[in-house]
This record gives sequence, C-alpha cells and structure tokens, in this order.
Amino acid sequence: MEGMLILAATPIGNLGDASPRLREALAGAAVIAAEDTRHTRQLLSLLEVETRAELVALHDHNERDRAASLVDRAERDDVLLVSDAGTPTVSDPGFRVVQLAAERGVGVSAIPGPSAVTTALAVAGLPTDRFAFEGFLPRKAGERSRTLAALAAESRTLVFFEAPSRLAEALTALAEAFGPERPAAVCRELTKLHEEVRRGGLAELAEWAAGGVRGEIVLVVGGAPAATVSPEAALAEVQDRVARGDRLKDATREVAAATGLSARELYAAALAAR
Repeated sequence: MEGMLILAATPIGNLGDASPRLREALAGAAVIAAEDTRHTRQLLSLLEVETRAELVALHDHNERDRAASLVDRAERDDVLLVSDAGTPTVSDPGFRVVQLAAERGVGVSAIPGPSAVTTALAVAGLPTDRFAFEGFLPRKAGERSRTLAALAAESRTLVFFEAPSRLAEALTALAEAFGPERPAAVCRELTKLHEEVRRGGLAELAEWAAGGVRGEIVLVVGGAPAATVSPEAALAEVQDRVARGDRLKDATREVAAATGLSARELYAAALAAR
C-alpha cells in the first residue's frame, strides 16, 4: 500500500471554515503531524471527528529530527500535516518534511483552505496583483531597521505577522523607514467574532496601536510608489536637508521613503559627493 504526505489547512478562527475534505482527511489519516497535539486534539473534538490516527508533534525544535521518520511512514500510509491554524509551512513548520518527501519521491498533496496571509490581502484594500510575505519582523531594533531599509523601495504589497504587544513599535519603525503616509491595514482577529480591519497611513496606525491592541494580527503595507524624482534631484534634496541641519542618515531615509529610491544607494551617493 502506497501512502503520501498531505498538507491540510485548518480554520484560523471560525470552525465553519473546516472543509469536508479536511474532516475526511483527519478521520482517515494513519498519522497526524501537528504543531501542537493538544490544540489538534481540541480541534478534532470541536469538529466531532473521530480518528484512530497517531498524533505526532512537529514543531520548530524537532522538525529536522522528525522529518525522516514521517517521510518513512508516508511511503506506506497517509500522513497528514497540520499547523495550529491556517496553511502548514507558511510561517509554520513543515517545509523540511515536504522537501525530504519530494527528494525521496514520496507523493505530496494539499487540502487548501484558510490562510491568514491571503485573507488579510483580500480585505486590506491594497494592490494584490503582486505581494511579498515577510513573516515576523526581527525583534531587535537594529536588525529590524536593517530589514526595513532593505524593503523600503519594494514596490510589491508587503504582508507581515506581528504580536499585538509589538504592533505599535513595529508600525513606528515602518513609518520611519517607509514614510508616515505609506498606506497600510492592520487586520485583527480575522474570521473571528471581533474581526477588525483598520486602514490608514503608517504613522496614523502607529498612534492608534499605541493605545493597546489585542488578538492575532496581520499587517498589510502598500508597496513603494514608483520613483518620480531623478536620483540627481533626490541627492540635491538630501544635501539641502543636511545643510539645514538634518543628519545625513535621517535625510536619506526620509527622501528615499518619499521618492521610492533606494536609501542605501542614495546614502552612498551623498557620501561620495561630500
């Protein structure tokens, strides 16, 4: 008997989003590899799904060690991979298992369904034809600043996950790197009873978030506008701001955010022109 590895999306907040295929797969799998087995047992109970599957924990700390045994099992039985909420492997464990299964010729399939990323994109009111998912921003300020500086000129819509306790800090950092008026949407508690989508400029949203925010957060940020100012004109603006007393780093960051030009290239040009 030949099995396969099946990635199954689970509800991100509303049990009504559990598809018939998901229920059937949960009931029929030989093994369920779960990010948190306690959470998955609770989901099975809430969905009233009876299963004889072996529940195995698969998380960031053991995925590298457990991948081989799961793929071994998938060669002869169906192994279902689920995360706590949403689509497995998207900012969640699982890609190493998929990678190994593909290398060994074991079948890999998916049961599509809920995803916080695509749900947030759908309701944000920002362009969705091109987007980039960046996961969680770094916690350390310096690393976060470097990450955002590298993304400041990105023209695609950006999607981030963020903890509610760090949302105001993240929005403030984004406003500094991308410009205070860059459009964004904070999507909170998607598909749940208290779902909320707050839209506005980054600085405005940072001020709102400073009052405290709860729940699961997805942050969608508009891409950088197409550059309408030449590099020469932008450099002249930087030099003018420095002459008025601004720090070079601050001036280049603000001009880059306003023009869509690369802050790194603008800073290098300003140094070379000194």
